[in-house]
Amino acid sequence: MLPDDFSVLPSEPETPPVLLPELGREPETPAEPALELPAPESSLTEETVATPVEDSPPPAEASLQRLTAIALADLEARQAALLASIEKLERRRDRIQQEIRSSFAGKSQEIAVRVQSFKDYLVGSLQDLAASAEQLDLVPPQPIAAPEIIAPPPASVEAKAPLRPGFADPEFAPEAELIEQELNRYRQSPDYYGQPWVLRRTFEAVHEEPVREWFFTMGGRGALRSFGSRQQNVLIASAVISVLNHLYGERLVPLILASTPERLGEWRRGLQDCLGLSREDFGPNQGITLFEFADALVQKAERIEERGDLPLIVIDDGEDSVSLSLLQFPLWLAFAPDPRQPSYDLF
Repeated sequence: MLPDDFSVLPSEPETPPVLLPELGREPETPAEPALELPAPESSLTEETVATPVEDSPPPAEASLQRLTAIALADLEARQAALLASIEKLERRRDRIQQEIRSSFAGKSQEIAVRVQSFKDYLVGSLQDLAASAEQLDLVPPQPIAAPEIIAPPPASVEAKAPLRPGFADPEFAPEAELIEQELNRYRQSPDYYGQPWVLRRTFEAVHEEPVREWFFTMGGRGALRSFGSRQQNVLIASAVISVLNHLYGERLVPLILASTPERLGEWRRGLQDCLGLSREDFGPNQGITLFEFADALVQKAERIEERGDLPLIVIDDGEDSVSLSLLQFPLWLAFAPDPRQPSYDLF
């Protein structure tokens, strides 16, 4: 144990040992402790994020603004040019109106002077003429009786009597003799280059027989059996038309009835070939008339009879039925199909 008066002296601080640097080495500097900054508070971070940052406008918007400025400047320049043109035209209009007013006034004055001068001249001339007329000794002329003109009596216009031939009657003997002569001439000495409306084709006895029967037995009103082809039927009808044209001339009006345009075309070509006709000989008002319907043919035949002409009705063998109204006319020739022969008609 230590005595009570023994005091413990403070011990001297220990001096750290100094390390001597080795030869060839630099003494190491002790690293300073890094200062740690306090972390920013969360409220400051949120405020910084929430605050928007003003950026420059995008390139597209800047280009649009430049184009708008250029277009606006162009429009302003055009407006200024138009205003200048309008002002120039207004000044020109005012100048022209002023010239017109001044010129019209001058012309009017000149015209008025000329009219007044001409008026004075006319008045003076009329006064001189009146004075000269007063000095003349005028004797009224004696009236001369006009010669009496005797008008010739109007020529009496004789209405054409309707034709009602009856070749089978004895009273038509002169016509029957002419028919015989014509048929003999067609058969014995055909004229292939004769006048129009005269038969120009070979006419044999087989063709002459039905024509004689139609004239002298049927009296010009009846049906003949078809010859088996439309060309042969056209030849028979052409002989009948040629004989009747020799008897009645232009008063004869043939009317052909066929129910299709193709059949009418065959009739037209056949009649042209057999009678030496042209297209001008076929029409509604002259020559031969072609019909597809019986009602129209009946109306035409009635008008022909009213003016005193003679209709001849020819009916194609392709007609299934014949209207009774066709049988009222004085001359009609129908071709009846032969049941023993096949039909040649393809239409």
